[in-house]
Amino acid sequence: MNKNNILCSFLMLCIVNVLSIVALSNEARNKGFVYLSEIDPTIQQSIRYYSKENFVGTQIDGYEKPLSILTRQAAQALKKVQEEVNKDGYELVVYDTYRPQRAVNHFMRWSEQAANQAKKAQYYPRVNKANVFELGYVAKRSGHSRGSTVDLTLIKRGYNVQPVTERNRTLLDGYTIKILDDGTIDMGSSFDLFDVASHFENGLVAQEYMALRLYLKKVMEKYGFKNYPEEWWHFTLKDEPYPANIDSSYFDFAID
Repeated sequence: MNKNNILCSFLMLCIVNVLSIVALSNEARNKGFVYLSEIDPTIQQSIRYYSKENFVGTQIDGYEKPLSILTRQAAQALKKVQEEVNKDGYELVVYDTYRPQRAVNHFMRWSEQAANQAKKAQYYPRVNKANVFELGYVAKRSGHSRGSTVDLTLIKRGYNVQPVTERNRTLLDGYTIKILDDGTIDMGSSFDLFDVASHFENGLVAQEYMALRLYLKKVMEKYGFKNYPEEWWHFTLKDEPYPANIDSSYFDFAID
């Protein structure tokens, strides 16, 4: 990366940081939410549900801007993770953090639309979309809506996320999936692939990918996060300020 690109990236991060401080709603501020860029502007954000590059194939309700919102505690913990992986030549890339309930409702409507299979090959090739909630890939009451859950991966330090390109990957059981290559580290399966290959532990991806998943998991655990076993990219702060068993822990303010 040349000096001009580094300077441009830094200036863009500063602009996003300033705008986010102004924009976050009073409701969110009063509940202790912050924009991730306020706490660590070096963490890359590729908010997939703001775009059409997701399992639904369209921008998701409530994602008014491509910005990451978290509880302050979760954001501060992620900053420590970023500092740790930087030492090993990596950076974090965040795909999703806080998710309003209206987005979950959008997912539920999508699951009932049997004719809409636009993204099946990329995201749920051998899963019936009507079963994604039952199988645990999507929740009707999402931990993301509590604000301390994050979907993320790694990228080599100094590199930026790129537009997605597709390529095939044959799993160890002989089945072929799509790898959605965005320049991040290859973890054996891509973010939001609804398949056993995305489970943290499985017999379908090569050991080199399992080792990278384990590295990410260990660093996340070191700073207080726990992994969701069905998705290698999904982590929740153990001591989250809004526990799962309380109705008031789930929020629906838009990401704007």
